[in-house]
Amino acid sequence: MKVGIVGSGLVGSSAAYAIVMSGAASELVLIDLNHKLARAHAEDILHATPFAAMVRISAGDYEQLSGARAVVLACGVNQRPGESRLQLLGRNAAVFAEVVPQVVKYAPDAILVVTSNPVDIMTEVVTRLADVPPGHVVGTGTILDTARFRTLLGEHVGVAPHSVHAYVLGEHGDSEVLVWSSATVGGVPLEDFAQQTGHPLTPEVRARIDDGVRNAAYRIIEGKGATYHGIGAGIAHMIRVIRDDAHAVMTISARPYGYSDWKDVCFSLPRVLGSKGVEATLHPVLDEAETQAVHRSVQILDEAARQLVVQPIE
Repeated sequence: MKVGIVGSGLVGSSAAYAIVMSGAASELVLIDLNHKLARAHAEDILHATPFAAMVRISAGDYEQLSGARAVVLACGVNQRPGESRLQLLGRNAAVFAEVVPQVVKYAPDAILVVTSNPVDIMTEVVTRLADVPPGHVVGTGTILDTARFRTLLGEHVGVAPHSVHAYVLGEHGDSEVLVWSSATVGGVPLEDFAQQTGHPLTPEVRARIDDGVRNAAYRIIEGKGATYHGIGAGIAHMIRVIRDDAHAVMTISARPYGYSDWKDVCFSLPRVLGSKGVEATLHPVLDEAETQAVHRSVQILDEAARQLVVQPIE
């Protein structure tokens, strides 16, 4: 499968490396305003292919996206230390207004995977700009937050994160909601599993895990300037799911088509991802407090989206 990545910064190049090392694509094209940077990453990653899958990787311009089944949009500016994801809105929306028409022109059938922050609002921007079928625009949403949640829960109860099923919903950002009430480990309710194994979920443990999920990005950005390895791996996983038409359930960002009780703005819910993009949106089982928290999170995104003035493709 041919894949394009627009933006060769830390996230874009990390995603490219993860895609190549996992063999998620057969051909990869890197595009960046800084052509020298894109070429350098393409050459460097090419030299890793003898140690992984054989992937044809190159740097080019938008016309090289022709035939791509998926295009990752990792362009835009980085989040500054202490800056919320929503504060990035104005700076990144202008970048996407230039990029998206070019991508759609040369890869009209591609699934557009949005990863630039604030990812929910940028997914909304792309949804408005791109004249593509519903479900063809998908943001990485809270896939990384969900991975963090499952990892920390697994560490606490002493199992692999693959055995933990728990979600983070709403905004990929400060108002995100960790769903504790329906979390399970090996099919056993989380609370019961924790008690059975001698690892009770005390208020202190819950607070520590919440902080570890909700504030991870801020600590990482403070320490090294940006987050990129985790989301790079998440993007590669999404590309594999699209390639294999795997119908995997992931907490990705899109509009809640057909759900009248949610605001019509992009945010994360459990969704079925396949070769046609988002193929179904699931209504999660939430307790009353979680339901209210998700609605508050979506309201924050809706208010931000209402401030957007994005011109559609003519």
